[in-house]
Amino acid sequence: MILYDTTRSATSQSKHAARFLRLAMASIMDILKIKPFVEVSVGQLLWGYEDPLLKLAKDVVPKEQKLPYEEFGLMYNKNGTSPDTLTVFTGANDITKYGLIDKFNGKSNLSLYTSDKCNSVEGSDGSIFPPHMTKNTTIYVFDKDLCRRLPLVFDKEVKGSNDIPAYRFTPPENVFASVEENPENVCFCPHGPPCTPSGFFNVSLCQYDSPILLSFPHFYLANDSYRTAVEGISPPDPEKHKFFIDVQPVMGTAMAAKARVQINLAVSQVVDIKQVATFPDIIFPIMWFEEGLNSLPEEMTSLMGLATRVPPIARVAISAVLFILGAILLIIAIWRLVRGANRLSSLHLAPGHVGQPNKTKDVPMSNVPKY
Repeated sequence: MILYDTTRSATSQSKHAARFLRLAMASIMDILKIKPFVEVSVGQLLWGYEDPLLKLAKDVVPKEQKLPYEEFGLMYNKNGTSPDTLTVFTGANDITKYGLIDKFNGKSNLSLYTSDKCNSVEGSDGSIFPPHMTKNTTIYVFDKDLCRRLPLVFDKEVKGSNDIPAYRFTPPENVFASVEENPENVCFCPHGPPCTPSGFFNVSLCQYDSPILLSFPHFYLANDSYRTAVEGISPPDPEKHKFFIDVQPVMGTAMAAKARVQINLAVSQVVDIKQVATFPDIIFPIMWFEEGLNSLPEEMTSLMGLATRVPPIARVAISAVLFILGAILLIIAIWRLVRGANRLSSLHLAPGHVGQPNKTKDVPMSNVPKY
């Protein structure tokens, strides 16, 4: 069993409602004896449970922000086939776009942020990438739950199964940095300051305006004050909490991956609701999870080994054969030229042949007839 701060989630959404609605909500919570924390099982937290505050919030929040379901769960309605439609490039016309998403549910861009770059969905789903990567390549992974595409840059060289070489890509350290630290992130703050603090990403725009902030586990890459504000969280360990994908650079195939994300609730004081009026402003961690792949099946890595090792060997062998053949032909050509030159220099024509001067004998005068 775990304690979950469901009251703060509901009251945070009511912060911007009319004051009389907040007072009414406080009265209803008092009458129903609803406590700030509720005790639920892990299964209920993940897959959903009926929450009276959720129903109450649906009557309080604006119509456009209402949740389309009656139960609350972090993975509610996600245990099955996704209803979303992805249109993906085949690479037939441009191999550099192989495996990248062209359209998400028929749209080539999101409509959440203030620039085309931040609204772009052109990224991989995390399984395949364009081939022929280099260490300077930046790859992108799009996830609708992240409300954006996530950039990843080269981190280091690694060895996958069967010693197949791979490049490890991870998000840059400033991917969730504040606008002051990374001005390019200003497009993710469409409503202006105050924006999300460094180390967090606000997904409220695609999560029905819920005060949800994403971070890496144990507040990795965030200021340590957020971690120490909550008891029981150990310091972050990059080996355990870093997000990474290992990609075979020649083929663009994902060899291993660990997608690690922490879900946090941004809570703030709502003075008109006495049940939470004394709570401090805090970024409250709910849970962190890890999705990933340790390695590909042996059958696949064996074929990949052939695909990555045989072509270079064959290329070297063919180059060597062509070099040797070219050298032999060159030697033969030079030999024939030298031989021909020697034959010309040693050729002697016999006397009397055309082109040679005639040598006549002197005829004695006595033998000349006289007339």
